[in-house]
Amino acid sequence: MTDQNRKPTTTDAGIPVESDEHSLSVGSDGPLVLHDHYLIEQMANFNRERIPERQPHAKGGGAFGYFETTADMSQYTKAAVFQKGTKTDTMIRFSTVAGERGSPDTWRDPRGFSLKFYTSEGNYDMVGNNTPVFFIRDPMKFQHFIRSQKRRADNGLRDHDMQWDFWTLSPESSHQVTWLMGDRGVPKTWRHMNGYSSHTYMWVNTAGDKFWVKYHFKTDQGIECFTQEEADQMAGEESDYHRKDLFESIRDGNHPSWTLKVQIMPFEDAKTYRLNPFDLTKVWPHEDYPLMEVGKLVLNENPVDYHTQIEQAAYEPNNLVPGIGLSPDKMLLARGFAYADAHRARLGVNYKQIPVNKPRCEVNSYTKDGHMRTENVTDPVYAPNSYGGPQADPIRGEDATKWHADGDMVRTAYALREDDDDFGQANDLVNKVMDDAQRERLVNNVAGHLQDGVTDPILERAFEYWKNIDQNIGERIEKAVKG
Repeated sequence: MTDQNRKPTTTDAGIPVESDEHSLSVGSDGPLVLHDHYLIEQMANFNRERIPERQPHAKGGGAFGYFETTADMSQYTKAAVFQKGTKTDTMIRFSTVAGERGSPDTWRDPRGFSLKFYTSEGNYDMVGNNTPVFFIRDPMKFQHFIRSQKRRADNGLRDHDMQWDFWTLSPESSHQVTWLMGDRGVPKTWRHMNGYSSHTYMWVNTAGDKFWVKYHFKTDQGIECFTQEEADQMAGEESDYHRKDLFESIRDGNHPSWTLKVQIMPFEDAKTYRLNPFDLTKVWPHEDYPLMEVGKLVLNENPVDYHTQIEQAAYEPNNLVPGIGLSPDKMLLARGFAYADAHRARLGVNYKQIPVNKPRCEVNSYTKDGHMRTENVTDPVYAPNSYGGPQADPIRGEDATKWHADGDMVRTAYALREDDDDFGQANDLVNKVMDDAQRERLVNNVAGHLQDGVTDPILERAFEYWKNIDQNIGERIEKAVKG
């Protein structure tokens, strides 16, 4: 490009800049002057160009694409996004849970799988992982869990001892820990892993019939994983391997895709099912509630500004559209508050006006002012009013996603049911899903993890933890650690 065709540098106010290289000084060897406003702007902006990183899920990447509903789901939900033939713009962010923003992509960790659907009825956000379960079932423990996976207070180092201390004192973690320590603990790429809502949601159709639903995004590229040795090697060679792979794949026209399938449970089944369907540490057996195909997710557009479009992307489970609602899942209910609150703290109260978070439909709200407000506010600024301001619509805005609840106020997770033990589904994962080679890698992964700084009292609890999952696996892990 010739100099004549190049765009001129400007200040952030659009004013042409005299020099990209030299500050204004009193003589060539003299002091700088305070009224060099471009220099001041450059230095001041640089000091402020980092925003706080996310508390969990700090390291990640993402892309844009679309979701197309290919099956008739109208008997289950009235949500426009899931009506046959509907094509909806989407934005996805993949991430690790425990690592900081600069951590390697290939650490052993669950992967976040968060989706934003820019629907005609408003933004619908789904926060999930590449596993169908989670470590805990009650939000009171979430903060403590995340701290146990991050860094110690005294030396600022990650510590396997405190990880296993928390896990072994929280037996409900066994199912997710078994996933984490198995092959899928380190996916080869984001393209080669599934995504799950993990949580149970509610669907409601136009007749008001209610259903419970779990989402499964099955990768069309197939499942591929790194061994621990391969992951360690890649962490040293290319710490941004997953982010680079996704960007280059889309850039080269290799657009990854996932097929969305759902499990649907009739509303009344939840009252008597043999395990609590809202417990985030459990899966619904497919023989009871088989997968039903819904549509296709395709990623075909890379970000052009990582900070603006990915780092500032904000997902929140409380972004729900008509026909979709929360469930009695306690973790999901708490996340309905926590995610939005985290965004207000990290990005500012008007974070939904950042373009990547902005709905693609008309917005008529009574929120006003606050830090980084960019949308104009017009009178009236209160409701009810007599001046033609927006008015709530009891039909279009009806919250049909409700359920009956009563009882004393108690501090307990869920009432136990027939199959509500903490280790049974972890045992099924080991013995009914994994083959011999996968079980061998599981033993080696766990043993290697336990040999890295886990102290004797917690080590003994860890052996017992794995024997509760499977006696043979636990004994093999103990033998591998003790030699």
